[in-house]
Amino acid sequence: MIFFSYNFKRLKDKFMVLVKINSAPEHIALGVAIGVFIGVTPLYGFHTVIAIMMAILIPRTNKIAILIGSNISIPPTAPFISWGGYEIGRRILGHEYPAIRWTYLKHFRYSDIKEILFPLFLGSFILGLILAACVYFITLILIKRFKKT
Repeated sequence: MIFFSYNFKRLKDKFMVLVKINSAPEHIALGVAIGVFIGVTPLYGFHTVIAIMMAILIPRTNKIAILIGSNISIPPTAPFISWGGYEIGRRILGHEYPAIRWTYLKHFRYSDIKEILFPLFLGSFILGLILAACVYFITLILIKRFKKT
């Protein structure tokens, strides 16, 4: 229980940083959405590098918001995000790829990664778009509401 209250406090602190930034709410929301999209991609280890590159390349976004949004794939959420992305991709591609079950993971070898890579990237792209759109509107509403007070 302490773990969740600590993480909720950190999330609240990050949100308050966004609220206090002197930037348009639309730019903040776009930055968070781009960061979330980056964080959902299965390019673990490169999220920060990609977020910095996007912050440089996309002028009308809040740079800090991109970095904060890309932190969606922290260790407690990363397995669920990866599994969700893989399942979306697997279902779109017609179930010709193996389902990720504990028995599959127990015998998983590094050479098996080529078997799951395409559905993982496809599904993560779709999941990232959906989450980014949702996060954009939620962040926009919250930022506008908190900036009024």
